[in-house]
Amino acid sequence: MMTGYLIRHGRTPGNLDGRYVGKRTNEELSPEGKEQCKNRVCPRADVIYTSPLRRCVQTASLLYPDRDVITQELLSECDFGIFEGKNYKELSGEPLYQQWIDSRGTLPFPGGESREQFQTRCLQGFFFCLEHCMQNRYKTFAMVVHGGTIMSILDALVVPHREYFEWQVKNLEGFKIQIEEQQWIAGNRSIRTVRKEADVWR
Repeated sequence: MMTGYLIRHGRTPGNLDGRYVGKRTNEELSPEGKEQCKNRVCPRADVIYTSPLRRCVQTASLLYPDRDVITQELLSECDFGIFEGKNYKELSGEPLYQQWIDSRGTLPFPGGESREQFQTRCLQGFFFCLEHCMQNRYKTFAMVVHGGTIMSILDALVVPHREYFEWQVKNLEGFKIQIEEQQWIAGNRSIRTVRKEADVWR
């Protein structure tokens, strides 16, 4: 059995303003976000993976000081296209934004990724990380990534299925997951044990 922790990064200035902070926005943690990460007793992990964006690398370095991390480009947040860096107030009155809202987030982001494209990319990154774990016989791992990345992975793999937006988490929240390695190797790529952690290190 392999145990993993999917952890959303700490708060950023864009998060505090309710902005679409995606793949194109490489901002750092806010002072509040840095403070969030201090004095945390994190779950044990044999290996730590992160998105390459600063907010994730910075969070991982604060949660797991003196540990090397492995960055995986495919785990980056969604490309929000023309919505990138804006919040709902700034997008109010934008016809393309209203169309996206009316679709309940199923339409592609104009000039960015569709949910399907984003999910496919995230799964590829997740599979690469799991293969690395299995090759090195790691039994525990942590992924410090983005809220959208977590939603994409769990929406695709958890049995029984739950809808995409049901997997939303706040900054520094996440999920503890377990994977049966032999079943995974045999082609049954699913996650059957998931527990939400308000603070994954508690």
